[in-house]
This record gives sequence, C-alpha cells and structure tokens, in this order.
Amino acid sequence: MPTVQTRPELRGEHGMVASTHWLASAVGMSVLERGGNAFDAAVAAGFTLQVVEPHLNGPGGEVPILLQAAGDQPQVLCGQGPAPAAATPEALAGRDRLPGSGVLAACVPGAFDAWLTLLRDHGRMSLREVLSPAIGYAHRGFPILPQIADKIAAVEPIFTRYWPSSAEVWLDRGAPPEAMATHRNPDLAATYERLVTEAEAQAPHARDSQIDAARHLWREGFVAERILAFLSRPVPDGSGEFQRALLSGDDLADWRAHYEPTTQLDYHGYTVHKTGPWGQGPVFLQQLGMLRELGIDEVAHDSAEFVHLVTEVAKLALADREAWYGDPSMVDVPLATLLSREYAAERARLVTQADSASLELRPGAPDGRHPFVVPPVLAGTTETATGATGEPTVSRTGEHRGDTCHLDVVDAEGNMVAATPSGGWLSSSPVVPGLGFALGTRAQMFWLDPRSPSVLAPRKRPRTTLSPTLVTAGGEPVLALGTPGGDQQDQWSLTYFLRLVHGGLNLQAGIDAPMFHTNAAPSSFHPREMAPGELVVESRLGDGDGDGDGDTAIAELERRGHRVVRSGGWSLGRLSAVARDPNTGQLRAGANPRGAQGYAVGR
Repeated sequence: MPTVQTRPELRGEHGMVASTHWLASAVGMSVLERGGNAFDAAVAAGFTLQVVEPHLNGPGGEVPILLQAAGDQPQVLCGQGPAPAAATPEALAGRDRLPGSGVLAACVPGAFDAWLTLLRDHGRMSLREVLSPAIGYAHRGFPILPQIADKIAAVEPIFTRYWPSSAEVWLDRGAPPEAMATHRNPDLAATYERLVTEAEAQAPHARDSQIDAARHLWREGFVAERILAFLSRPVPDGSGEFQRALLSGDDLADWRAHYEPTTQLDYHGYTVHKTGPWGQGPVFLQQLGMLRELGIDEVAHDSAEFVHLVTEVAKLALADREAWYGDPSMVDVPLATLLSREYAAERARLVTQADSASLELRPGAPDGRHPFVVPPVLAGTTETATGATGEPTVSRTGEHRGDTCHLDVVDAEGNMVAATPSGGWLSSSPVVPGLGFALGTRAQMFWLDPRSPSVLAPRKRPRTTLSPTLVTAGGEPVLALGTPGGDQQDQWSLTYFLRLVHGGLNLQAGIDAPMFHTNAAPSSFHPREMAPGELVVESRLGDGDGDGDGDTAIAELERRGHRVVRSGGWSLGRLSAVARDPNTGQLRAGANPRGAQGYAVGR
C-alpha cells in the first residue's frame, strides 16, 4: 500500500508542540520562542485548550500528565480528582448508575491544580505569562469550530429550559452560535484574570508563591466559594431531574495534584511509560506484551494479519481492564502479573489457538484470582445516548459524539510532556454562575456493583480512559504521543506506536495511515455496550490497488469472522506526537489532519 502523508513531518532543534487545536499549538510554540521550556508551553497550551475546545475539556475537568525533565526520571502527574467523601453506594440508593450529566457525578476538579503544579515545579515563566493567552482568547473571542456549534445546537433546549447559566455563556442572543463565528467567554476570562491579580497581590515578587496562592484561591478562595454556593441547592441535570451534589468544601480544600511513578514495559529497545490502573494506560502495555509473543515485528503494518492480531489482543487487554483495573490506592490490582511475560504468553495463546475473530469477553485470572465479569449489554439493545450525556467518546461507527483533547511538547533541552485533558464539557453540567465553566461528570465511570474494582467509594479515583504515552530509550525521553477517543485511545495509540517502531513510518505518515479499532469490549460509558466481533476500519485500510476502497484486506478480515464496519476514509483517531533524538538533539512532530483542526508547530 502506498504511504500517504498529508503534511510534512516537522523537524528542528528549538522546540515542537503538537495538539488537537492549532491555537493551542501556536500558543505553546510562542512560549518556547519567548524562552519558556516544554513545561511552560504545555501549561499555556493546556489552558488555551480549555477555552478553544470547551466541548472537550474545561477547568472543571481533569488531566493525566506524563513528563520527563532533562536528566530526571519519567513521572506521572495525577490531575484526576477523586470522588467526594460523601460518594458512597448508599448515597446513590435507588439508582443503578451515576448519571452522565448534572452535578451528582462531579468529582473534585483536577486540571487547574495539576497544570499549576507542573508550572511551579518544572516551568520557569510566571503565572500571568502562561495564563495570558487563555485569558485573551476568552476575553477577545475565539473561532467556534463546527463541532462546537453542533454540540451547542444539540443541547440548546437543555440550556434554555434547565441551564440558564449555560445559555448565558454559550448562546448568542438566545441562539446557538454560527460555525467559525468569534465567541467570547468573559466570565472565564474574568475568573482567570482575578486569580492572577489576587495571587500577584499576595506574593508580589515570588513566582512560586504566586502559583501556590492561585491554587489556594481555586480550592478555598472565591472559585470554591462560587462552586459551593451553586451547589448549595438542587441543580437540574439534562433531563430536568433536580440533583443535590455530593461535592463539598472539604473535598475541594483537601485535594492536591500529586506525582506518581509511571507504569512501564520494556519493548524492542524502548521503555513505554503509562499511568497506573486508575487510567486505562496499562492496556497499551498488556497489548504490547502479547504482541511481542505473537511476533508482531515480522508482520506488515498495513496487512489484514496485522489488524487481526492487534484487534484480538485489544479484546483480551480490554477485558482485563474491566475485570481488574481501579484506583490502586484502594484496590488490589494484580498489575505485576498482568504485565508479566508469563501472563502475556498465556493470553497470547488464546489468539494463536484460532485463526478467527473471538466473539467472547475473556478476562484472565492472574494469580488464580476470579475476575469480575462485566454483565454484557449488546450494542443495539439500548437507546443511543443523546443530549447532555457528558460522554467523551465516539460512536460505534466512528462518528464523534464528544471526545477530549491531547497535547505533546518537547524542547531543545530534552524536556518532554504528554497530556490528555478532558472533562468539564459544556454539555455535561450547567455553567457555574460567574465562573464561566461547568463541573465535570467523571464519576459516571464508577460502577455501583460492589464486585467491580472500579466500584464507587469515597475519595477514590474513577478508572478513566485518559491515556497519554511517553517513551524512553536508554533513560532519555524520545517520544510523546496520544489521542482523544475514550475506549479507543489505547487502541489507536498502540497501532501508531507499532507503525513507528516496526513499520518505519515517520511521525506524520504514521498518523495519516488508515486506522481501526474494535468495539468488542464493554464501553466505559453508559450503557456500557459491547458489539462482539465488531471491527471499525477506515475504508481505505489495506488498499493494495490504490483505489481507496481497501477491499482486499477488509475481505480477508471478514473471512476471519470480524464484523467489519466501514467508517469514513479519514474518520478515526486524533493522534499527535513529538520526538527527540538524544544523539543529535533533532526534534520532530506530527499531528492529525482529520477534522481539519489538529496541528503541530516547531522549528
């Protein structure tokens, strides 16, 4: 199959920024040009994404960050806020799940504290310098992407009927804004400007103290006060049901973003770093382990065999995710066994025992333990979620219903960052009056079944799908990558990584290559549907004759029993990546052309 490349792979020595929105990438690069490092650039880009992609993330959401400072070890900065202290199954008596919209599913907002912790500990610019671009776009306006306009139009009846504070921010004289019209969020601009001004007044000449003052203002000052005032009475969700939030002042005041070691796996001369099992990141590593046993390095990256093997191990790893993953500070996750060579070989044998697609959900039994088996909900047997669900994923056929964001940064010094901000979507919960942003609904990912490792518990982190990736070689950071996409994140990212390592593709060609994923595992979001055997492929997958239809490879996959769904030729994945050669210092970057939104910049 001819290699398609829509854009050049960027190369340079000064710095690279890649993200899901061109404005965030440009902001990050402007910070590098003004003497900031990769961490300053990531923070500025992260806050910009909150403004320009409000349907995908916001200040009330969360962010896992993978980082490595030059000369230091890789780390995870956990910006995933936990469930409130009052969040118990008993508090949800009479419900079979946490809702996807409204204030009942609010966890502690984690993104703000995580970004500022990164800035304080690893950046060198001031609070005002990194927040000014986001303040400027919120105050002067930013272009409303067609996806944002469509989302606002879809939830307009909810805004006008139940959420007047959201209508005030997102409707233009009572109507949804036009696509690519300039839209302002003056309340969010004022929130961030006040945070900066008051922090500067408290610590006029001390950078780190200013940052900590802003963090305090967020969790115990005027921001927390307005959130708590808003939550002091019942608030309607997207259906009009009034909910009383569980989030309290103590929850906001007590939580801090924190650092953790990465979860890692050595592979083909590289070490791949992910979050712990409070995210789905170890799914990537489990897949790598199984594919190593299956000899994936000898399989052509654009062949039906490649798609078959990658799909089958994804099913096994995702089944283990549902059976075993949860917040490891509260759950005994058998992670060492799940990532062991022996367990990978045992699981890989399930793939080699048959040449056909599995139609079963098959979690393993690490250490002889009995897995939690997800009650199957077959796709098509429930109503499709619409309106204010807060669901950050794509439909089974590849259509974007929500999603999230991603950014990667590397600088000339060798500092590297990968982050996947999400939550606090404009459609998930009403805007907090006067602040310009909504709370997140991440607690919707908890189970209420006590057998699940991800059952709801006080101060527990939900098991999310957010999954940035950092790769090292010889201890040096060489690659940062990621994508939005809910359950598909560690499928698309893994396929991309394999195409770089074994397929010889450059960063941009790997992003542009036809993508695929399986829906044959339970969704992380209500109604937790699965579609046994379903494989979604971009229609040009394996297009050996160059006519764009991919018939040959798709026919072979169907022969093997995969229930293939053809998506648009350029519809799956929103990958971005940056890389650094530690021997030469050369930097590279690439970003997703799908949707005409993501961009990489650098020199």
